[in-house]
Amino acid sequence: MKKTIIALAALALAASAPAQTSTRLDAGKATEYGLVYSLPLTALDIYLEAELTQEHPGEFYNYARRHLGINDAIKSDVLSAELKSVTIVPRGVADSRQQWLAQFKNGSSVFMTLSPDNIPMGINADGAPSIMPLVPAAQAATPSPLEGPAARQAVTQDMARSASVSKKAELAAQRIFELRETRSDILSGQADNPPADGDAMKLVLDNLAAQEAALTAMFAGVSTTRTVVEKVTFIPDSTATDNKVIARLSAVDGILEPDNLAGTPITLDVKILERGELPLTEKGGPKAFPKGGVAYRIPGTAQVTVSYAGRSIASAEVPLAQLGVVFGLNPALFSDKRQPYSVTFDTTTGAVVKLAPMTE
Repeated sequence: MKKTIIALAALALAASAPAQTSTRLDAGKATEYGLVYSLPLTALDIYLEAELTQEHPGEFYNYARRHLGINDAIKSDVLSAELKSVTIVPRGVADSRQQWLAQFKNGSSVFMTLSPDNIPMGINADGAPSIMPLVPAAQAATPSPLEGPAARQAVTQDMARSASVSKKAELAAQRIFELRETRSDILSGQADNPPADGDAMKLVLDNLAAQEAALTAMFAGVSTTRTVVEKVTFIPDSTATDNKVIARLSAVDGILEPDNLAGTPITLDVKILERGELPLTEKGGPKAFPKGGVAYRIPGTAQVTVSYAGRSIASAEVPLAQLGVVFGLNPALFSDKRQPYSVTFDTTTGAVVKLAPMTE
């Protein structure tokens, strides 16, 4: 079953991770009561988890049906790849074209909290910490039954001495049935020399099972699977994106660059659902930007879809800063001596999360 993961940075269910570091700047004489900051663009960090499988035939695959009744033995080397999961994580990056100066009243004690990218997290507030969702990790292939010490124990002297593949296969099948009989005798209490206790019994049974698995693999073949994970970052613009190749997947080399034609393309679509709009006056016209206003974004929303081999693997509605508009908050709100306000921003989109009096 293919696993789809949609991870939005604002989700409360995201796994806890160290919060991003922040910088506090005070609007004082040294800065002439002005603070410089950048509004964000929304980048998409897309984590691609691919499953790579290798199949190898066993030494006795031609005798699998005759001796063990195995009808689906692996008959040749096969490499395959599948895109197992996609995790979409929106993240704010500084927009070099949207640098602003917030100018506050002389003598005020306003402060601003900024992210490492100089994106506002809050004014008169620390801002919400950034929480990283769980993302997949690469997993090495589990050793096949033929790679453990039990595989060497399972090969009898008669098997090792025989020069005939047919005879070796016959002896291996006989050994499998002997191992099964031994296990049955131990479990039924009919063994001549039963294990001394439960722990000893477990060790013996595990070893018998490992030997049987190794001998069976000589007939059925082995299949090993590992996973690889790559992060692809894409920054949408203000238009829709259709069938954008962001990476490719190869059964031999795993996840490749988009221009490497050795793999099957992994594509991205960004469909615009809604664009941000300026707030309206009572007469229905757009409000004017406040004089000296503290700029923020009113984002839009897009449907982001990642597809592979003609199938949608992951899809989510994502707020995007670049689909929105820039508006402003009156800077006097934050320096009012009677009732100063605080505000927190979404560093992914630049939107206002909460605006309230500081006593709340």
